[in-house]
Amino acid sequence: MSTLIKGGLVVNATGAFPADVLVAGEQIAALLAPGFPVQADETIDAGGKYVIPGGIDGHTHMEMPFGGTFSADTFATGTTAAAWGGTTTIVDFAVQAKGTSLLATLDKWHAKADGNCAVDYGFHMIVSDVDDTSLKEMESCVSAGVNTFKMFMAYPGVFYATDGEILRAMQKAREIGGTVMMHAENGIAIDQLVAQALAQGRTDPVEHGLTRPAELEGEATSRAITLAKVTGSPLYIVHLSAAQALDAVTRARDTGQNVFAETCPQYLYLSLEDLAKPDFEGSKYVASPPLRPREHQSELWRGLRTNDLSVVSTDHCPFCFKDQKELGRGDFSKIPNGIPGVEHRMDLLHQGVVKGEISLERWVEISSTTPARMFGLHPRKGVLAPGADADIVVYDPTAKQTISAATHHMNVDYSAYEGMEITGKVDTVLSRGRVVVDGSGFRGAVGHGRFLTRELNQYLV
Repeated sequence: MSTLIKGGLVVNATGAFPADVLVAGEQIAALLAPGFPVQADETIDAGGKYVIPGGIDGHTHMEMPFGGTFSADTFATGTTAAAWGGTTTIVDFAVQAKGTSLLATLDKWHAKADGNCAVDYGFHMIVSDVDDTSLKEMESCVSAGVNTFKMFMAYPGVFYATDGEILRAMQKAREIGGTVMMHAENGIAIDQLVAQALAQGRTDPVEHGLTRPAELEGEATSRAITLAKVTGSPLYIVHLSAAQALDAVTRARDTGQNVFAETCPQYLYLSLEDLAKPDFEGSKYVASPPLRPREHQSELWRGLRTNDLSVVSTDHCPFCFKDQKELGRGDFSKIPNGIPGVEHRMDLLHQGVVKGEISLERWVEISSTTPARMFGLHPRKGVLAPGADADIVVYDPTAKQTISAATHHMNVDYSAYEGMEITGKVDTVLSRGRVVVDGSGFRGAVGHGRFLTRELNQYLV
């Protein structure tokens, strides 16, 4: 099966140029001069549109257990929604429970995802127990194509790791070529602030943000960077939300340390004001780290322009307002943490192009090319080039749309961006050469997606 995508503007991280794209089977066969005569089984007219590499969301939580419930998207519904939004690869987190094996956890997540994904997928490991067994199993995970290990400086009693445990895991990561991913918030101090707020009768959702101040994200980020420097381990800060944390990352990168960071669309567009919405509406915006005051947003956009923030992922972790977020009525600490977003990441980042915050090429870089390299998938993913997987999005930069729960495809009963009017829309999506979304609707299939074994971080120096 061959497909010709003709008449579009091809956009890679390295530049944009008019070209036709020839797909043969599951791969890109050639980039051709516009109008070059070639035969194909199917032709897609991309006139007036961008042709970009499929998006890679390096941070999702499908079917994730949290506080007695599970995130609302299954691998089937979540990856289908991803496809609708132009994301053709996700990297999800396999969650090690205390007292269990890393390898058994990886097997459990394979059982959840295998045969149930509409687009390609990989895994990171969440390391909850640091002991001789789990450290040894980290080596086996790398052999199985999983080489990124997430740890938490937050959530005491659940995921929290001490500085000593983080040090040991970083030493092992350095030894085996892995990368430690860090949720950097000072969980010990936060728990005290939460307890004080509840004791004073402050129970509304906005207290989630007020008890997790930006200074405690900055402190934890700086401490994680110091531990990484001592051990020589690469460090990837997940879902960075605060200017204080960005400052710490910037200083480390300026010295040449292997420190990387991502942010998320919610921190670019939403704020503490959303957490303060009345009638418990603020619970829809409870995530950790929390939404910050608006002044942090301009700093995050600056970080994206300067590459101190390398990636934008979603931390997609959807919980329905009804029956799930409502578990925290009367006690904000019991609201399940997470915001849905896997479907709208590409569109929301395109608004940065529309508003002049980032260039067209940078849009592709932070949403596709850099995550491909960061997570060992390049040049198979993240670029339009001969030999790469034909994960391709035809994107209409002038189309208008309004984000709404009434029209999205995520398995959640609200949208964090309800009513937001945006410019640009996915037109056609190919996953490994197969058209999975076009004007007629969803043409893909659950089970099409394949597990990706990943190479090591390609940015390490």
